[in-house]
Amino acid sequence: MPPLALWASALVVGVIQVGGSFGAAHDQPDRLAIDGVAIGLLLLGPAALAVRGRWPLVGAGVPLLAADVYLGRGYPYGPIFLSVIVGLVTAVLAGERTRAWLLSGLGLVGYPLAVWLVGRGSELPPLLHLLLVAGWISVVLAVADLVRSRRLETAERFRRRMSEERLGIARDVHDVLAHNISMINVQAGVALHLFDERPEQARTALANIKDASREALHELRSALEVLRYGDDRAVRAPAPGLAELDRLVDRVRAGGLDVRTETAGEPVALPASIDLAAYRIVQEALTNVTRHAQARAAVVRIRYGDAMMIEVLDDGRGGTATAGNGIVGMRERAVALGGTLDAGPAPDGGFAVVAVLPVPS
Repeated sequence: MPPLALWASALVVGVIQVGGSFGAAHDQPDRLAIDGVAIGLLLLGPAALAVRGRWPLVGAGVPLLAADVYLGRGYPYGPIFLSVIVGLVTAVLAGERTRAWLLSGLGLVGYPLAVWLVGRGSELPPLLHLLLVAGWISVVLAVADLVRSRRLETAERFRRRMSEERLGIARDVHDVLAHNISMINVQAGVALHLFDERPEQARTALANIKDASREALHELRSALEVLRYGDDRAVRAPAPGLAELDRLVDRVRAGGLDVRTETAGEPVALPASIDLAAYRIVQEALTNVTRHAQARAAVVRIRYGDAMMIEVLDDGRGGTATAGNGIVGMRERAVALGGTLDAGPAPDGGFAVVAVLPVPS
């Protein structure tokens, strides 16, 4: 809370305590009349509330002390407990839960002690009275605990959501850049190799480089806009899906890898999250084939059913299921949707990526 708001709230509490105590005094002729000492005690607690943002325990302890001395001297009962409530609640919300409960216990003990030390002929408060005070203080602290727990849960959910969003953006950036840069690298090698002997094919390779670099820049710009402005202000292109699988395969074929696709089952409309995950898994698997497998051919199989199975197999040199971030990212995508992903050397040689994604009915 800003300092000005703290001082303003403390002033309001002070006015209520002083004005309310004068009003309550008319119905309590057996209590001491309010004098200068009483007014000082009524203002001491609110004054401590003005610094509760920096020192929450001071904002809780001083009002308790002021209330004990005020009531112990025999002044009229009234709204002096308002500063006590505000101070204790602030301390709990600031994370001083244990100390706030401890201060409350000391405040209860201090009440009869103040009657004995500074009371002007006042009798010790009856046990029932102390139990009632302990009860409402416990309720105040319990409600403050509940509010703090809800705040912490909300903050944790927000942090988790932001972490998941950052992780999702990081996966997208990794997949897009890794794929397109790999294609650029392959096509650049083709262009250099054919530049003198087959300039037309070299021109095609350069055109592919241009398309891949444009797509990479567009995706990267979209991701950076999300990080900078959030989803509300960012302008994002429609997420890719399996409808663009042929375009993806054509781009990989242009790099010299013989890729074929096979589809089994009746294609169904997929939720955007599953459609994107399926596309990214195929994209990353083909990127790994291009970069690491030294393969000549690969096959992409999509099988629809109660669950969708995606297989990407190549005839390369194989590899390990834990190398690099690509396989980790693919597995994270699948698991996040309640699916699975296995990657490793294929029985007949090469490398296989097999993902199973649930398809809602």
